Amino acid sequence: MASAALRELDCSVCLITYTDPVMLRCGHNFCRVCIGRVLDTQDGAGVYSCPECREEYQERPALMRNIALRNLMENILLTPPTPTETGICCTYCVDSAVPAVISCLLCEASLCDKHLRAHSKSPEHVLSEPSTSLEKRKCSVHKELIRYYCTEDAACICVSCYRIGEHNGHKMESLDEASKNKKKKLRNFLQQLMTKREETEERAQSVEERRRKVQEKAAGEAERVTALFTDIRRQLDDLEKRVLSEISRQEKEETLPLSALIQQLEIKKEKLSRKMRHIEELCNLADPLTVLQEPDTGDLCDPEEGGGDEDTGGHDRQPHDVDDLDVAVISDTFRTLCDIISGIRIYGEVPADILVDVNTANNNLLISDDLKTATWTKKKQNRSERSDRFQDYQVMSSRRFSSGRHYWDVEISRSVQSKVGMCYPSIDRRGDQSLVGDNNKSWCMWRWNNQCSVIHNSKVIWLPDNIASNRFRICLDYEAGQLSFYELCDPIRHLHTFTATFTEPLHAVLWLSRGSVKIL
Repeated sequence: MASAALRELDCSVCLITYTDPVMLRCGHNFCRVCIGRVLDTQDGAGVYSCPECREEYQERPALMRNIALRNLMENILLTPPTPTETGICCTYCVDSAVPAVISCLLCEASLCDKHLRAHSKSPEHVLSEPSTSLEKRKCSVHKELIRYYCTEDAACICVSCYRIGEHNGHKMESLDEASKNKKKKLRNFLQQLMTKREETEERAQSVEERRRKVQEKAAGEAERVTALFTDIRRQLDDLEKRVLSEISRQEKEETLPLSALIQQLEIKKEKLSRKMRHIEELCNLADPLTVLQEPDTGDLCDPEEGGGDEDTGGHDRQPHDVDDLDVAVISDTFRTLCDIISGIRIYGEVPADILVDVNTANNNLLISDDLKTATWTKKKQNRSERSDRFQDYQVMSSRRFSSGRHYWDVEISRSVQSKVGMCYPSIDRRGDQSLVGDNNKSWCMWRWNNQCSVIHNSKVIWLPDNIASNRFRICLDYEAGQLSFYELCDPIRHLHTFTATFTEPLHAVLWLSRGSVKIL
């Protein structure tokens, strides 16, 4: 019965006695480490369940310490086994093995309930828990019962050791008192060990969480790189097919007229050969009358072909040189390759968390609560006058960049004039020099309907192609002194790169007239 009851205190995961028991909401108990490992294996499944009753939890369940069960386990571990579990039999029950309930140190015998009732009750018969090593309860020198504990020498001794032996004059404690003191120290030490183990478990869980995050990040980066190179291969394959197709088209375009010209020249060559043979035959005739009756040699040529260089009929024109083959498509190919490489370069940059600074916003700009969107409005905002507030329809970011490589994306509403770029914090806030791009302290892209240009120090460079997308990326490489603009289409397209030596930190800046600009 007792063994069956103890089995109820076994963890259903490791099948041994609970260690630091914790409880789920369903009421089932487990070792903290055991249930932690089970829940770790269920992390990827999206649902957690109790190993006992299979009750499901949508989130990882909290582990509640079962203090009552833990105290019970400590008492069981520190309490000696009951007599029926010791396996020690009564010394006097020779006919059958009857479990002993107690041992007499004086008699050096173990007794069952029956023989205990008949045993002497005198003080010299010291009774203790059943034991098979009763000799150990006696002093090896004086062969007397060990009754005391010498605190100075940390030794268990008999009365003679205390009175006449080497422990004479030392501080003594009874065995029960010394045992209680040692148990108290052991419990304190056990509590310290449990605390350290909990700290170790928490640290192990923290390290495991870090490892999981590293693995997730590595998997995400691997997936991102795989997708990047897959897209690059697709772009290169498409580009190769497009270039080869263009070269094949040009080849057909150039070779078709050349083939026709070759055919015409072959026909002309055959006619000339026939005329040559006829003249040779005339030259070989012996009859002068026959020779003279033939037309003059000047009339032997076909009137339709002309007589010389006066009218070639187009047949004698020289064919085009092969250098006339249009190889501009190859140059376009290299420009496209540069765009693909530029797209790869963006991969290594860090996305920047851009928030606009309301203190710099013009009063005709409405700023969203998340500080990500600026919208032009006729109604002036009731903001205080500040020296750093723009007089024109501009707003600057609160974050500044003085090193590293970063990028940020914007979405511009259609049919709106807008400028996006970066500027120094020392840019003027009022006057003609305050407008982004119209000074040497700012760089921007100007979007007007489907046309785009880039501006720095009032110098405007118009971009040749129409821009269909309304999303753009601004990339900063501070140390390299490069500020680049991209159209976020498929594939991403490089528009322009400014090169400069940056002397101050840079802020993102937005300018707009009507509509809105959103930082993504």
